[in-house]
Amino acid sequence: MTQQIYPVNSARRRFLISSALLGGGLVLGHYLNVVDSAQRFIGKPEDELPSSGFRPNAFIRIRPDGKVVLISKQPEIGQGIKTSLPMVIAEELEVSWEDVIIEQADLDPIYGSQSAGGSRSTPTNYEEFHQLGATARTMLIQAAASIWNLPAGELLARDSAVHHIASGKRLSYGELAETAATLAVPAKDAVRLKDPKDFKLLGTRIGGVDNPAIVTGKPLFGIDVQLPGLLYATYVKAPAFAGRVIGANLDAIKRLPGVRDAFVIEGTQNLKGLLPGIAIVAESTWAAFSARRQLRVEWNEGQVAGQSWSGFSAKADELAKQPGQEVLRDDGNVDKALKEAAKTVQATYRYPFISHASIEPQNATAWFKDGGIEIWAPTQNPEAGQNIVTEVLGIPKEKITLHITRSGGGFGRRLIPDYIIEAAAIAQRVDGPVKLTWTREDDLQHDQFRAGGFHYLRGGIDKNGKLIAWHNHFVTFSHPVYKDGVATLQLGSGANLSGDEFPGRWVENCRLEYTALECGIPMGPWRAPRSNVFAWVFHSFIDELAHAGGRDPLEFRLEILGDKAFLPGSDEQTGIPYDVNRMKHVLQYVAEKAEWGKKPFPRGRGQGIAFHFSHRGYIAQVAEVTVSPDGKLNVDRVVVATDIGRQIVNLSGAENQVQGSVIDGLGALLFQELDIEKGRIVQSNFHDYPMIRIKDAPTKVEVHFLKTDYPVTGLGEPALPPLAPAVCNAIFAATGKRVRDWPLSRSDLGWS
Repeated sequence: MTQQIYPVNSARRRFLISSALLGGGLVLGHYLNVVDSAQRFIGKPEDELPSSGFRPNAFIRIRPDGKVVLISKQPEIGQGIKTSLPMVIAEELEVSWEDVIIEQADLDPIYGSQSAGGSRSTPTNYEEFHQLGATARTMLIQAAASIWNLPAGELLARDSAVHHIASGKRLSYGELAETAATLAVPAKDAVRLKDPKDFKLLGTRIGGVDNPAIVTGKPLFGIDVQLPGLLYATYVKAPAFAGRVIGANLDAIKRLPGVRDAFVIEGTQNLKGLLPGIAIVAESTWAAFSARRQLRVEWNEGQVAGQSWSGFSAKADELAKQPGQEVLRDDGNVDKALKEAAKTVQATYRYPFISHASIEPQNATAWFKDGGIEIWAPTQNPEAGQNIVTEVLGIPKEKITLHITRSGGGFGRRLIPDYIIEAAAIAQRVDGPVKLTWTREDDLQHDQFRAGGFHYLRGGIDKNGKLIAWHNHFVTFSHPVYKDGVATLQLGSGANLSGDEFPGRWVENCRLEYTALECGIPMGPWRAPRSNVFAWVFHSFIDELAHAGGRDPLEFRLEILGDKAFLPGSDEQTGIPYDVNRMKHVLQYVAEKAEWGKKPFPRGRGQGIAFHFSHRGYIAQVAEVTVSPDGKLNVDRVVVATDIGRQIVNLSGAENQVQGSVIDGLGALLFQELDIEKGRIVQSNFHDYPMIRIKDAPTKVEVHFLKTDYPVTGLGEPALPPLAPAVCNAIFAATGKRVRDWPLSRSDLGWS
């Protein structure tokens, strides 16, 4: 919706004046309809407000000393949003970056959506933040015009001050704050946004605002929270998911040194909420963890204890021979086309459950007092944390204060508030603040996992090597979701296949279907949900078909994309058209930069190519690898081309996101898998769940940003999916061996 700006009435003006008096400067905010967070206004008159009401939301505070405080409302999880979004305001405000102070907001409905997920933070705030900064700049210019009795058109804002070039007069923003606070918010047509060619801050390299504190060990993260009288807790859940406590040696635990209390929490069967368990509260984390090692619990593990990955795999192979549970797309006549094809290819691709493995384990601090609760948490979705505390503990939202701390990695894990409700439930039983800290084993074995999956594929090409048939039977997972004690099965996050997935809509004869296995393992979004595995499966199989038809893999992909400019719907964002020309552009660009097909590779070296559209981003990658005869893999070079719109906000942050996506995607592909036995995760720590090391990282990552005339979007996720297929396709080019099982450590890459 187009943002509307209106002159304020006298009540709004009084709010600005009082804010200036209380805060010692100018506070500029906007109004948010708390019922519809997508509809935003700046200074909307009270007689136009809906009955639900509006509240002021200050993003800008200008102090008398000239410092400009900008509020970061989104959680910072390493994606750099705490730096990049304030840069947008600062650009339009014409404030020197050295004068900016950034403060992390707490959860408050006046800020609108405060979740960090789906690479949405930038696209949902970018235009609005431009308008907000420009409006503040306009008010400061008007303030200077009133002081000097000069036309505002003769004045210029630059470097945290307003200038009258003709006379050389200058007033700093700090000097103008009090006067600006008395002015009406200008109408939209009185606010001029900067021409992008005049940007001085956006597109440059700005270091993360927290970097100095991080490298010097300052307390920033949830795990760093300290409060007077703080107690420390650990929470022990059943090894098999949602198991209930039958009995435990609680009396013995309570007598241990440093232990204040130990008690059972009945919990619920909600896999994303408060699972049953035992809390141990102590005077230190060490005392709590030490007591935990002596805890003896008898569990009722239920039906989940009968589930295993080997069982799921066998069942998937059996189900793949039957019709799918649901058909998502059935175009043309797949069976007839396959029968008439010049060549056909069949393949099965498998990938396991994996963990988020963020460096900071889940934690939260809570303080229950006076019927309310105060929470400190490294969360990607603070509103979900607030909601679950209200739902489970019955604490009204207005009595919940939630402070958003920096997160030591998220990747989608911290969208689920299970650790928040655990801390809150423990705090209800404790006199004073208490910090819950998960062990690394908790973090690995009680994650909200990326769902595993099985793809049974058939493809056909005609005598000219053109793709004419595509069939994918996807065997996936569902888990029970409880509401009012009643369970319904729901596909896990990342376990749902869309009928729009590439290359389905592009193939005349296409059948996409799925069958879901019931599973008691919790599943949650993992960086670029669905896309992070679907890109690997689809672009690996496309590569198989290209080679079967004797076609160049780049040429084959361009032919599949075809000549239509747009296709309705999308792989990741339903309703957003798939722009075929944008995808072809990045694909051709990355091929050019990687010199695709222009240099010969000896046996054991090869190039692979892949692309994917997700989270509004168009990304293509070429990987170059070397595989020794004994199967040792080295990723020599990854070339990435991205189209994420007309503006890169922070060049350093953008490069960091792409390089991080490449390394994260490679680490998952190389090593990561979880085995399931008796309804529990087998792996327990990094000794049996290895992460990527420096020696395994790509030798070189080249990042190219295509500046196109499209809306700006995010970059935390879309650069990850093409990495896995590009590497696996390069392995095939180097060795002739096709990788169909995740992780790569399962495959023998040796050749002779």
